[in-house]
Amino acid sequence: MAESDRPRETQTSRSGLSQRCTLAAKADEEWQGLDENVAHVPFFVERYSEAEMIKRSQMFYELLNKRRSVRFLSDEPVPREVIDNVIRTAGTSPSGAHTEPWTFVVVQDPYLKHKIREIVEEEEEINYKKRMGDRWVNDLKRLRTNWIKEYLDTAPYLILIFKQVYGQLPNGKKKTHYYNEISVSIACGILLAALQNAGLYTVTSTPLNCGPQLRVLLQRPANEKLLLLLPVGYPKKDATVPALTRKPLEDIMVVM
Repeated sequence: MAESDRPRETQTSRSGLSQRCTLAAKADEEWQGLDENVAHVPFFVERYSEAEMIKRSQMFYELLNKRRSVRFLSDEPVPREVIDNVIRTAGTSPSGAHTEPWTFVVVQDPYLKHKIREIVEEEEEINYKKRMGDRWVNDLKRLRTNWIKEYLDTAPYLILIFKQVYGQLPNGKKKTHYYNEISVSIACGILLAALQNAGLYTVTSTPLNCGPQLRVLLQRPANEKLLLLLPVGYPKKDATVPALTRKPLEDIMVVM
């Protein structure tokens, strides 16, 4: 190696070391104000017999197998306590480093629900006509979906699930939320199961390009991004769903 190259190598090494030190310092800052000595306590759980396990797992499968995406929702009132309980249940979800990076916004006000519908339908019409492409639109035709979302007005509750891409520490610093989208997605799955268990129905809606407008409408902070919108209620008496089937077990499970 030429003599003239050595100072450059040293400078590069020092630069890399400096960057690593900076990252370590930032990581230390993120832990400020957090309890580093979380107590661990004994864990006791009721254990079922094998026969009871099989029975409970079969019953739970049969319950969840009745779940359908329902777009025709009644305006019949739903007890608020039920909504509180299903969101409490969703909040039991695991999350990266126990950051719990979710916010569940429950909208029951008719004016706000209609404003949400206006925002969603305006963007969805553009999605169907321009953004989504012919293949996507054609794949949806058999399900008879379009940009008209009447259920956003009729459902007694809309639950908008926001992922917190980062948190706030007591000192004002940003707190890293590890795997925030995966964590919130797991919570959404638990929420869907809880709704089915309570006898309520929904359709999972991910309104393309609506997130920023809905965040502003609902006065959510900049660290929150919309992940899912769920209209929640009872099916209308004349509600219909597509006659779809689910993949059999052998098509979705691999045992090795």
